Amino acid sequence: MFFMQYPKIILKNNKEKSLLRKHPWIFSGAIAKMEGHANEGDIIEVYSAHNEFLALGHYQQKGSISVRVLSFIKQPVNSSFWYHKILNARNIRQSLPFIRSQACNAYRLIHGEGDNLPGLIIDIYNQTAVIQCHSSGMIHSLKEISEALQKVYHDKLQVIYHKHPDNHEQMPGAYLLNNLPLKQCEISEYGHKFIIDWESGQKTGFFLDQRENRKLLSEYATNKKILNTFSYTGGFSIYALGAGAAAVTSVDISEKASKLNRQNTLLNGYSQPHQIVTADVMDYLKTTDDNWDIIVLDPPAFAKHLSAKHNAIKAYRRINKEAIQKIKNGGLLFTFSCSQVIDKLTFEGIVRSAAIECGKEIKIIHRLSQPQDHPVSVYHPEGEYLKGLVLWVGS
Repeated sequence: MFFMQYPKIILKNNKEKSLLRKHPWIFSGAIAKMEGHANEGDIIEVYSAHNEFLALGHYQQKGSISVRVLSFIKQPVNSSFWYHKILNARNIRQSLPFIRSQACNAYRLIHGEGDNLPGLIIDIYNQTAVIQCHSSGMIHSLKEISEALQKVYHDKLQVIYHKHPDNHEQMPGAYLLNNLPLKQCEISEYGHKFIIDWESGQKTGFFLDQRENRKLLSEYATNKKILNTFSYTGGFSIYALGAGAAAVTSVDISEKASKLNRQNTLLNGYSQPHQIVTADVMDYLKTTDDNWDIIVLDPPAFAKHLSAKHNAIKAYRRINKEAIQKIKNGGLLFTFSCSQVIDKLTFEGIVRSAAIECGKEIKIIHRLSQPQDHPVSVYHPEGEYLKGLVLWVGS
């Protein structure tokens, strides 16, 4: 079989150990030299100091991660490669109960390292696929990725949209397939309906990673007074209303998100009792009363990089302290962190510190994470980015 010749990176002596353990990142400090020339995003082969093939992946000149591994087998990265990667990911998703039962028609198809495609996110919203590329290599491969999606899904996909991960107005998205004149669509999730705005919404348009945690909230929501902070387009709120909550208040600083929250509320037939507030969450928590049965605290990533970890820890502690103080005796706090640099033990320690400052009796009744369609490679534990706790709050 003919193999394309790619540029080569030679590692320093004894720097191959992480690759032998199948970790998909190679840091710049592990590289001894390069043979040939590679531009940002090019495919590159990785060899040990003893000239043994180890992996191939996308080369990056910027940042500390120099190579994101696509394969530990020597093979051409061509249209067949992308087709089989995406087909395998789809087959895995089709085996998941919530998709197999058709309870939901939105899910994450490709979850970066969890699907052995570092730097690539693909979310499916009914007949729309939204792609986000977090590496130059994936941007260079967009044409092949789009073609593979169409080959795997055939006519079940009507729209493929590439969205810049930072959603900059200066870097607008691009339609790679647009058979329908749509900029929004409607999805179904466990009997609830949501409008997805993939062009101007956060992330790819919706927080699919909280699906099972929203479902869990509904098991506690009946006849309860619930505050959903950082509510975005109302995911937790809609589930609570559907479960018969006595009252739900959604708070988000984005008026655009609040508008979609109102639309989702009406779409599901819940006009009351839902109050939607556009405000800074911390300011709202400081002034609200202290008789909430349940508070949902799902902030954005306070730390996207290791350099921001210290400040993020302080921010998580402050906001959890404020929330705990506003829950009445016997109430619940659903609290989350999606910061990858804040691991599970650190997050639990942050919440413990906030609880100590409040002086209340607090018990952990659930430890939460991301759902089945956001898999974590056993070789890349960093992929478990979503951490959550459900706390029982006493007096």
